[in-house]
Amino acid sequence: MEFLHYSVRRIAGGIPLILGVTLVSFVLMVYFGPDKTYELLSKNPTAEEIAQVRAQLGYDRPFWVRYGIYIKELATLDFGYSDSTGERVTSILKRTIPVSLALLAPGFVLGNLLGIVLGLVAAWHRGGWIDKTIMGIAVVGMSISFLVVIIAFQVLFGVVLGWFPVRGWNVHDLGSYVHYVTVPTLASVFVALGYNTRFFRAVLVEEMQRDHVRTARAFGAGALEILWKNVLMNAMIPICTRIMFSIPLVVVSGSLLIESYFGIPGVGKVTYDAITSGDQPILKAVVGLTAVLFVLILIANDVVYRAVDPRVDLTGAAPK
Repeated sequence: MEFLHYSVRRIAGGIPLILGVTLVSFVLMVYFGPDKTYELLSKNPTAEEIAQVRAQLGYDRPFWVRYGIYIKELATLDFGYSDSTGERVTSILKRTIPVSLALLAPGFVLGNLLGIVLGLVAAWHRGGWIDKTIMGIAVVGMSISFLVVIIAFQVLFGVVLGWFPVRGWNVHDLGSYVHYVTVPTLASVFVALGYNTRFFRAVLVEEMQRDHVRTARAFGAGALEILWKNVLMNAMIPICTRIMFSIPLVVVSGSLLIESYFGIPGVGKVTYDAITSGDQPILKAVVGLTAVLFVLILIANDVVYRAVDPRVDLTGAAPK
């Protein structure tokens, strides 16, 4: 019951965020987005034909009426039909979202796990050559553009070595899944690892300077025990925060780049095509659902806090 009340309060608190994001995006799409009126008309349309098409597209309605319709679509998850293909937007999302999740999950998990491990090793050897080497490699990885990494990995693994496909998504079993997901996963891990390692190292170094860690060392605790029980477990709040709040960024920007350049039919590729073609129903769906995802992440993040730190009270999400 406590969690239910907390969830209701969080969702209610997230409504202004959803309204703000959707309002800004809707303003940009209405006033700066493409006008598709003349794409649906003949070369020399009459005034009556123009008025009919604008009414069909809803352009003749007042702004707030159109925005209210958008909010209703978001609440009912019924975004109408794609301007480009004529397919229902809901059907498109149902088909593409699982592809994006399957594509991004391995890189997201591996990038964070490896970042935590390297952060622990660097923090334990703080100031030594191991720490400097790990941080140097992390800085190099951060300085390389994601697009450059994608192209380089496509050339290396697809053209030079020929080990893996670098276009398409012909997945029908576990073997084919591993075959197609390997290069995108390696590219995403390579890019994310530098940022993750630097952040996790900073958090873990701060935790290693606590009195309880010095006490554990004084009592002869081993390195693995200290790193696991005294350092990592006590640093899980900021670590979980970074991981949870990076999910929307990965889903939107990560899938958009990877799927566009690898030709994978996920929600990122659909979003990219919608941007280039001005397909507003798809863009409105993606923006609105991303705002909703952020609010859900807020709720899930506090629940994770409670799981890793029993002192956290869900009524305030702060240590008692």
